[in-house]
Amino acid sequence: MYPEERQQAIAAQVLSRGRASVAELAQAYDVTTETVRRDLAVLDRAGVVRRVHGGAVPVRALHVVEPGVDEREITRADHKEAIARAATEFLPLAGASVLFDAGTTTARVAAMLPADRELVVVTNSVPIAARLAAMPSVNLQLLGGRVRGLTQAAVGEPVLRSLDALRVDIAFIGTNGISVRHGLSTPDSDEAAVKRAMVRCANYVVVLADSSKIGREEFVSFAPIDSVDALVTDCEISPTDRHELTERGVEVVLAGGES
Repeated sequence: MYPEERQQAIAAQVLSRGRASVAELAQAYDVTTETVRRDLAVLDRAGVVRRVHGGAVPVRALHVVEPGVDEREITRADHKEAIARAATEFLPLAGASVLFDAGTTTARVAAMLPADRELVVVTNSVPIAARLAAMPSVNLQLLGGRVRGLTQAAVGEPVLRSLDALRVDIAFIGTNGISVRHGLSTPDSDEAAVKRAMVRCANYVVVLADSSKIGREEFVSFAPIDSVDALVTDCEISPTDRHELTERGVEVVLAGGES
């Protein structure tokens, strides 16, 4: 295979999977890791992919434009449903407190709350609050602030002040990107500030992210990888990514697979 052909194949793989590691590409194309790094450098200069630690992601993964709730709701919906079901294993027992970050996957977990389990639930998500408000077993605490229409999440100083005064047992956090180097990240600085405060106020942090977000590095980092206790994702996570996260102390739970 000529270098140009290999580079085109590498670019296609990165774009289709959302992430590819140097080690995986070297094995797939029977070349050295140094050759792969040179290929990625060529593709990076051409604006086709973006080099990140240990591999490459699509250029779009670093854009500051984020999709709205409607678009997120239908994107990888089957994966999100499976992740949410697996994440219910982390729901606390009755009498505890749980925080739900705004997001389509966290909303799925909230929808699976057992109807008879008495919990204090904190959220900045308008859709999640609307769904849980009628549940008699839920003591709902809605964080108030400016609501971003794009994500239907409350953000701003009032939300941050409320979170600074709280301590919750479990927090279910969504993210646009997750990597060992950049941690958890999102395109919007206001959303990032709220997510940062949520992580800080939780005794145990469970991140919900499908495998397309692993290796992505968005504009604003809101938490280091070391602050994550568990990641619930799908079975398409690469062995390299799973190993790197596990090495940093993150429990990786595969929806529909082994933890």
